[in-house]
Amino acid sequence: MSNATWFLIIGAVLLFMALTAARIKRLPLSTAIVYLCVGAVLGPSFASQFHFNPLEHSALLEVITELAVIISLFAAGLKLAAPVGARIWWMPFRLATVSMVTTVGLTALVGVTLLDLPLGAAVLLGAILAPTDPVLATDVQVRGPGDDDRLRFALTGEAGLNDGTAFPMVMLGLGLLGLHDVGEHFTRWWLIDVLWACFCGLGVGGALGAGTAWVTRRLAARGIYSEFTEDFLGLGLIALSYGLSLILLGYGFLAVFAAGFMLHRTEMRYGMFSENPGELVRESRLNGSGSGDGSHMSKVTLGFIEQLERLGEVALLILLGGMLFADSWQAAYIAAAVVLIFVIRPVSVFLGLIGSEGRFATKATVGWFGVRGIGSLYYLMYAIQHGLETSLAVKLVSVVLIAVTLSIVLHGITVTPLMKLYSKRK
Repeated sequence: MSNATWFLIIGAVLLFMALTAARIKRLPLSTAIVYLCVGAVLGPSFASQFHFNPLEHSALLEVITELAVIISLFAAGLKLAAPVGARIWWMPFRLATVSMVTTVGLTALVGVTLLDLPLGAAVLLGAILAPTDPVLATDVQVRGPGDDDRLRFALTGEAGLNDGTAFPMVMLGLGLLGLHDVGEHFTRWWLIDVLWACFCGLGVGGALGAGTAWVTRRLAARGIYSEFTEDFLGLGLIALSYGLSLILLGYGFLAVFAAGFMLHRTEMRYGMFSENPGELVRESRLNGSGSGDGSHMSKVTLGFIEQLERLGEVALLILLGGMLFADSWQAAYIAAAVVLIFVIRPVSVFLGLIGSEGRFATKATVGWFGVRGIGSLYYLMYAIQHGLETSLAVKLVSVVLIAVTLSIVLHGITVTPLMKLYSKRK
């Protein structure tokens, strides 16, 4: 299709969603399903107006998905207000580590037994599908700074963390395929890919987020701060934390999430826009509430970032629809995706949360809403760009696209009724 046609389609979709958003919210239907359907109707499965081949355009798709994920991770960090030591963090920490590793292992088992994949490719498939998505899971995430709902906090924190904690497993899969140096007896993998990269990413992002908030506070105290600063502060911090983390061999996904979180936490701590900027805000220290805590800058930055996030979601889901071929939906691939959503995800969540606080209904809801999406597409393109064999790449592309599509449809249909039921029970 021509550029003019693309502008026409995207413009029509955006206007339609803007005019019908109130009605769509009352339906058991997510906006992601609408965007995906537009792409599928125009793509090779139906009208064949365009076809986006992820193998041919893997480099471009890697960059696009990378940008979408880091923007969403930064937004997720900005939404979370509770201090790291708070007990509410235990659930997302367990989900992003124990449950994530369990998901990789169980998915790898499915890959070996059901899909006849070699061990390295099976581990890689598990790592690609393990992280939950910060881009497409906004309906079940916290609504903004100050929302301390346990379920929403767990899903937001998990999505913010496990896009980074899944990276070591991706590198392990590539290493088993001979596409990455894991060292003798996996020593390099443990020291660099697991320990250093994770802690470096969190440290770099956290330090830059806190430092940016402190500098901004000083500017505000001297009367040289403007709302113009807020519009570009988030983008600058995202780029700086992500770039510096990658240069230092850290995980940039963890860095941007930590940067957003520490920007908000530091702003809350010093109550930057209160009458006395240097005064600590007692309420925010006690309960992490974003209400009346002086987090004006974080809220404005979040609003700007979320607009970019929505634009990226529209473009990527239309492209995703254009990747779907009817003959790619083989029984084994569909079965693997169904097992992931209905069996592996719930089992991994319950195993990861053994002994933790929280009602069974809350854990079951968390177990269902393991949305797969843009993050999985990024890891898939990352693997292809690192020399994944074409035959394996074709198989992994088919499985991942089916899993992501089913996740978008199933979770999109159930999110409205299940979250309403959860709110009533709460």
